[in-house]
Amino acid sequence: MHIVLIEPQIPPNTGNIARLCAATGCELHLVEPLGFSTDDKHLKRAGLDYWHLLKIHYHKNFADVLDKYPHTAYHYLSTKAPNTYTDVEYGNDDMLVFGREDAGIPESILKENLSDCVRIPMISEARSLNLSNSVSIVVYEALRQQSFIGLKKNSTYLSNV
Repeated sequence: MHIVLIEPQIPPNTGNIARLCAATGCELHLVEPLGFSTDDKHLKRAGLDYWHLLKIHYHKNFADVLDKYPHTAYHYLSTKAPNTYTDVEYGNDDMLVFGREDAGIPESILKENLSDCVRIPMISEARSLNLSNSVSIVVYEALRQQSFIGLKKNSTYLSNV
């Protein structure tokens, strides 16, 4: 699974998403321009000691992502999408694409890919969810559909509590 962030702006969001990717085996793709330096202390702090587990790719623009992964299924997350994220069947190598925290995915991309756009349901009065929360919701649905293949089964659960 691949997580694509188009022009992320907030270091702690990207750090949290990096940590999620490291813990789930997802690859992270950051599309420039970034609103921060990847050396940013807030970005590193959010990822804590997981950075060595992270496979991260940097792209000059979104066209670069499309060029490098032409035969991959793309799912574009937007509050403007007609379908919900649970309407999709996710594959192991799919690209989950998220936009800037303040603007989302550019409308030109959404219009070109309307059938591949999905949203997370919420009340009509809410503008949006936090980016790192949104990524988590969709990643875990995709992983659930794949029976969490490749993820460590937790053998240290509580018993006799």
